[in-house]
Amino acid sequence: MKFFNYILNESRSQRDGIFFKKIQKIVKVKPTSLSIYKQAFTHCSLKIKNDEGNIISYERLEFLGDSILGAIISTYLFENAPHGDEGYLTKMRSKIVSRKNLNLLGEKFQLTELIQSEISAEKLGKNISGNLFEALIGAIYVDKGFKACEEFIYKKVIREDVDLAKLEKRVVSYKSLMIEWCQKNKFSFEFIVEDDFGKDEEKHFAVKLLINDEISGKARETSKKRAEEKASQRAYFTFQNHIHP
Repeated sequence: MKFFNYILNESRSQRDGIFFKKIQKIVKVKPTSLSIYKQAFTHCSLKIKNDEGNIISYERLEFLGDSILGAIISTYLFENAPHGDEGYLTKMRSKIVSRKNLNLLGEKFQLTELIQSEISAEKLGKNISGNLFEALIGAIYVDKGFKACEEFIYKKVIREDVDLAKLEKRVVSYKSLMIEWCQKNKFSFEFIVEDDFGKDEEKHFAVKLLINDEISGKARETSKKRAEEKASQRAYFTFQNHIHP
C-alpha cells in the first residue's frame, strides 16, 4: 500500500509539474498558488468538492475574470479614446471582449488542452475556449493581484489585438446594426421566424428579415438567434453602400 501511494503521489507530482510549466509559459510569471489555476481548468462534471462541500469548477473564476477584464478594457478605452462618448466606449468594449474574440484568445493559448473534465472539450460548447480564458484571468487576479492581471491583459489582449481604428469598422452584431440603421431611417422591420425541420434530424429555424415589407435577407440555422444574425448579415451586404455611404 505504501508503494502504491508513493507511485500515485509521484505521478500526481509529475502532472503538477507539467501543469505548472504550461501555466508559467502562458502567464510569464511563476504561479504562487497552483490550486487556483487548477480550479480555472476544472469542469463541474468531475464533481470535486472543496472543504465546504461546494463543487469546484472554473465558472466562479470565469465570472470574476469577466469583471476584471471588462474593468481593465474600460479603463484603457477611457484613457485612449478621449473623443468617445458613453455609447462609443460601450460599443468598442463589446468588440474587444466579444465572445468570438475571447474564443480566439483561448484557442491561441490552447487552453482546452488543460481542462479536466468527464466530458470531452469538443462537447463543452463552442465558447469553452473563451470561458477558460476568462477563468484564467480570474485565477491570475486571485493569485497575483490586480497589477499582474492588468499587465497580462495589456500584453496578451490590448497590445496584440486592439487597434481602435480597425475596431471601429468591425461589426459585432449584424442584427443590432440593421435594427439601429432601420430605426435611424424610420424604416419598418420585422423578423419572421418559422420552425423548419426539413430533412434534418435536428430542428432548424427559418428566418426572414423584412425591411419596409420586403424580404432583405433570409437564413436557416439550428437556433433562432444564429438564423436572425445570418439573415441580418445578408441584409447588411445588400444595403452596405447605404449604411456606409
